Amino acid sequence: MRTIDDAATSTDKRKTVTRRFIVNKLNYINFQDRTIQINLKHTKYENSVTLQAHPLPCSGEILHCTWSDSAEPGNLLKNHSFLNLLIPDDQKLYLVTPKLVTLDESGITLQLPESGCEAFFRKAYRHPCVGIAIRFIQNSIVFTGVLADFNPLSFRVTVDLSPGQTFRWIDPESDTTIHLLTEGRLLYSGECRIIRHDDGQNRRDYVLEPTNNKNRRRFLPKEYRSNRQELLPAPTIEFHHPFTGRKISLKVIDLSGGGFCVEENEGMSLLLPGMIIPEIVINFSGTFRITCMGQIIYRNPVKTDNEEPFVRCGAAILNMDADDHLKLLSLRQQAANRKSYIGACVEMDALWNFFFASGFIYPGKYAYFESNKEEIKQVYEKLYGQSPHIARHFIYQDRGAILGHMAMIRFFENSWLIHHHAASKDESMRAGVEVLNQIGRFINDSHNLHSLHMEYVVCYFRPDNKFPDRIFGGLARNLKAPKECSLDTFAYFHFHPEDQQPEELPLSWVMEQASKDDLRELECFYQHTSDGLMLEALDLKTDTIDCRELAIEYEKLGFKKERLLFALKQEGELKAFAMVNISDIGLNLSNLTNCPTLLVLDEDLNVKILFSFLSFIATKYEVNELPVLLYPAACAANCAISTEKLYTLWVLNMQYTDHYFRYLEHLIKHIQH
Repeated sequence: MRTIDDAATSTDKRKTVTRRFIVNKLNYINFQDRTIQINLKHTKYENSVTLQAHPLPCSGEILHCTWSDSAEPGNLLKNHSFLNLLIPDDQKLYLVTPKLVTLDESGITLQLPESGCEAFFRKAYRHPCVGIAIRFIQNSIVFTGVLADFNPLSFRVTVDLSPGQTFRWIDPESDTTIHLLTEGRLLYSGECRIIRHDDGQNRRDYVLEPTNNKNRRRFLPKEYRSNRQELLPAPTIEFHHPFTGRKISLKVIDLSGGGFCVEENEGMSLLLPGMIIPEIVINFSGTFRITCMGQIIYRNPVKTDNEEPFVRCGAAILNMDADDHLKLLSLRQQAANRKSYIGACVEMDALWNFFFASGFIYPGKYAYFESNKEEIKQVYEKLYGQSPHIARHFIYQDRGAILGHMAMIRFFENSWLIHHHAASKDESMRAGVEVLNQIGRFINDSHNLHSLHMEYVVCYFRPDNKFPDRIFGGLARNLKAPKECSLDTFAYFHFHPEDQQPEELPLSWVMEQASKDDLRELECFYQHTSDGLMLEALDLKTDTIDCRELAIEYEKLGFKKERLLFALKQEGELKAFAMVNISDIGLNLSNLTNCPTLLVLDEDLNVKILFSFLSFIATKYEVNELPVLLYPAACAANCAISTEKLYTLWVLNMQYTDHYFRYLEHLIKHIQH
């Protein structure tokens, strides 16, 4: 039951519909077990109320209706007379004024007229709601009740007093906070002003107006946002409205990897900024469907001369299955550039030929993994043939020829590793930039999704390699903000356990599994030497010491991933720390994902003790020569260790992607000129 507060009686210039049309709509509503609205008017005063009723099957001019469970006419029938009825029809509403035949507590019988018309509402129709609980919060007092009806401009809530509460605690002149929930799940939270209310003693209806019903901010504002694209044919979104339960289908105007825009009739609008929709299906013309969780973030009225007013609404994708997101991004990248492929199935002989021809696999690198080439081939068949959600590859290809390649893998709980950047020698600059742009679009579309776990993006590059040093190193040096983007350089060498004579450590030394206290000490050391993002990105913080969620995911997908943490101490003082990563050989072709990372806190550490520590670590691997990343790089010189090359670890915090895109845009323009 609700008071009619926005329906107008004027039907001028409204579309007329026939009785046959009305009967068909009524039978459809009966078929769907839905309700129509019976409007009653007080016989003495101007007050009007609406009751929900179920129409019975109708075949002529006589319509029988029974009251719904929520309609309790009671004493209303003594002092109210029949006014008219309203028939909902998706985004429209029809007003019919029949003759009354009978009206009692069981239902109503009406004689339908020859025609009806579209209903006219001054602002927007408020849709009846079922099963939505509310929290009505003002000045630290929480009242509870239910959502009776709503539209994006205003909604009506029924508030019940709890023991000890009084409506005098509610100040009609002050704003209130409203929470809308179903089964304990929060669907909406917002500030509202009180428009009006009745004078019930234990239960009151309040009509509320959101103070911000046009735009909401879901994520931090950014200059470089995910690009929206219009697709042909345009997909549709389908969902059950979280407040009304009705199934809604709307055409998508434009779409990105992080959101979409739709349009709806202004008078029957259903999309409220701030409202969370737990499950939205994006239907691509029936060819495939993907599901996401979304939130409405803006609602902008559009006025036209030749059409009825409509609103354009935007939604942010809050979460989406990683495989579904890959389908979406793959379609968008192909629509934007037919030569750009993400996650596409790759002919492996062509890929390996490209790696060798481009010089990405050079003789020295090949010599290190040649003995394991069959195992590596199997790993890459899974990576590129099955496109597991822990990995993404980007290919720039023309007429079947691979011109550029780049890949990413989620190797840490909340960090993705960029690697395997290669380009054809004939088109190295253009193809290299194209796949770099592909990765940029991917991280821009993905980092806000929980399913992708992308808090940081990292990569290792050699400082003497001009292209990555100019791109990644140049950004960090230009930014000079290590908590936003950091660089840390490692010495890289191969350790040969069989060449070392095992020595027992002096009595004051111990090698043991690392503890949280060791990680705290490591953090103090790192803050002193760098204060960058390495520890957060590589899961070397106390809150991630025992995290194995990603390792379990690798195992489910048929990959190997194990991490061990060890501490080298003298009389309880941490001298060196080792992160032992064990994964499939060739997962990274420089084997940086299957080697220990050694962090030395004592710059005067004796090399024999360090090598004893490495001999202990080497027992965890089944190799004759063990690649090692040593930090800080200067430690290699201090310990007289022969270094083969240097690797710089670049880490970007995804909250600061604007810095990356701004720098890259400027650099590419400079290169092109």
